[in-house]
Amino acid sequence: MRPAAVLFDCDGVIVDSEPITDRVIAANLARHGLRLSLAEVSTLFLGGTIGGVAETVRARGIALPEDWVAQIYEEIFAHLAKGTPLIPGIERVLDALDAAGIPYAIGSNGPHAKMDVTLGQHPALRARLQNRIFSREDVMRPKPAPDLYLHAARALGALPETCVVIEDSATGIRAARAAGMRTFGYAADGEGVALAAEGAKVFCRMEDLAALLGL
Repeated sequence: MRPAAVLFDCDGVIVDSEPITDRVIAANLARHGLRLSLAEVSTLFLGGTIGGVAETVRARGIALPEDWVAQIYEEIFAHLAKGTPLIPGIERVLDALDAAGIPYAIGSNGPHAKMDVTLGQHPALRARLQNRIFSREDVMRPKPAPDLYLHAARALGALPETCVVIEDSATGIRAARAAGMRTFGYAADGEGVALAAEGAKVFCRMEDLAALLGL
């Protein structure tokens, strides 16, 4: 069944920003006395918020400055600004949605300022998403609460049960399912066990998504 609308997470689904962000967080936390591998950083923090990272780290007994969130965002933005590529194949997915007349939007746990940095490097893609980029700043609760995806669906004039969400994190899949939406889990590494455990249909190549959506 073709969806009435498709809602995308941003980091790891539209832009390949997560490896860059993970490296910055790992290096920063190491300076504060918490050494984590990149895999551990990804496992602990994928799909969450930077505020949530701070809470988790402090719960481990690591002292972080009161303004750590602002500090780490400054570091992350600076590194992302050096070059954040698109996920290979995502533009062809959007082309297929445009051809089918199916609207789409972004719903990200990241702030608008971060998407300004990453999406702003790709003006043509940013333009086609005009007024359809939504952040956890726009709602009361971030993912895994359903607020963000419900907000995006309303903006597109689509009923939740007619929407499909494309996510790469278990947190995001939980948010979409709480919103009553079908979910596809993008697992670029070929795994996707955590996504499948949350009930997502897992796929590993963005080039395959259009066919999965019935386009």
